[in-house]
Amino acid sequence: MTNTTGRPRAVDWLFFLLAPVFFSSNLVFGRGITGEIGPFITAFIRWMGATLIILPLVVSDWRSLVAFIRNHTLLWLALGILGMGICGGFVYWALTLTTASNATLIYTTSSLFIILFQWLFQGRRLVAREVLGMVLAFCGVATIVLKADPDALRHMSFNIGDFGILLAAIAFAAYSMLLRHPAIGGIAPFSLFALLAAAGAVVLFPPALVEFWAGAPMPDGTDDWLKLAGIILFASLAAFYSFQHSVRVFGPARAGVTLYLMPPVSIVMAVLFLGERFEAYHALGILLVTGGVVLATAEKRQVAETAG
Repeated sequence: MTNTTGRPRAVDWLFFLLAPVFFSSNLVFGRGITGEIGPFITAFIRWMGATLIILPLVVSDWRSLVAFIRNHTLLWLALGILGMGICGGFVYWALTLTTASNATLIYTTSSLFIILFQWLFQGRRLVAREVLGMVLAFCGVATIVLKADPDALRHMSFNIGDFGILLAAIAFAAYSMLLRHPAIGGIAPFSLFALLAAAGAVVLFPPALVEFWAGAPMPDGTDDWLKLAGIILFASLAAFYSFQHSVRVFGPARAGVTLYLMPPVSIVMAVLFLGERFEAYHALGILLVTGGVVLATAEKRQVAETAG
């Protein structure tokens, strides 16, 4: 979809707005099949299905894909474990214990962990704006987990599923850091997605097999397969394409803003499609988490000098 004018078109803005919808659909579809299919079986089918769909589109690049897997096996597997294993099967497991609304709001903090990891491991300098943003976002997480009830701190009545989602947010931050590896820089977007999807299928196969042997529920009806198809088509392929299209048209920084729209979008989707209740602490969590992430990750504005 080449744009010869150089200016964003209506369809470009459509993809820009659809990206957070498709990304949010993962948690909604995942919550919708909670208890109906094993969480790691769900994640394996998701990434195996995505691999089978996208491989024919990158068949001409298969030599470079095989070379990458051969020369960077540990990196390839690490990406699969962090991005598709922990952020896939583990997230679906956590969704059996918490709500899609809570999960999305907590997961948004992954951007903050990226900043923290850059500071710890790459010597990145933190500025006051970023620190304030992290404080605000973690206050938002605390509001969600404690349901705006300070007394919960005394009773330590935390939902382990919320902490599972927080662990996934940390894993996604590490995954994002690994995507900056020099060996990945020259890989075409669709080829990279094929590599990541295949890595996810490989690392998820063992736990999915264990679940199967343990008697975990398998998809056994049209409704189950429709939900799985939604995860593959919308939360994987469509989300990836929409975001990549936004990056190409608007640039990485501006496209990244679409991810900040995930919390309100996910809350609306969970209320509409899953029957979850919108609580006052969700509203406060949206304000604190989204505001904190935007504040911490916003690029420093450059003030243009004008002639007097």
